[in-house]
Amino acid sequence: MATASADIPAETAPAPAKKRSLPLWLLIVIGTVVLGGGVGGAMALHLFGSSAAHAKMKAPSGPPIYLPLKPFVVNFQAGQVVRYLQVSIQVMSRDPKTIALLKQNDPMIRNDLLLLLGGQQYTTLDTEAGKEALRAQVLGAIRTVTARNGGRPGNVEAIYFTSFVMQ
Repeated sequence: MATASADIPAETAPAPAKKRSLPLWLLIVIGTVVLGGGVGGAMALHLFGSSAAHAKMKAPSGPPIYLPLKPFVVNFQAGQVVRYLQVSIQVMSRDPKTIALLKQNDPMIRNDLLLLLGGQQYTTLDTEAGKEALRAQVLGAIRTVTARNGGRPGNVEAIYFTSFVMQ
């Protein structure tokens, strides 16, 4: 028994349909655009979306509370001359619990700050940049004490020098 396709001559048999494919360069361009859009969207979401939500979660509320620390007086070497530094500092937070924690740990804070202040160089502190660097170090030291004692270091927002005298 013969099959139907064997009875049809080869010239009259339908030709297989050609698959139309996009040129390679067009596929590369489309892939690049899609990939770039995805990466760009992810970055935008990360930078703007999550940071805005994070800022809302972490935004301090309430008025600032200032905790004045007793003035610090330290001596330090400046070449062959002994110099003195007297600094008054206020710590700023918006969290009453953090202020209470700082008051409770005042001796530890004073110890760490006396060691930090006594290790400074006169020539460094004589510049505004040196004072700003010291301010950042003092803030870091207070945040470290806060963290060691179960507090949230981020709740210590800033420190301010209310008096800064070098002799």
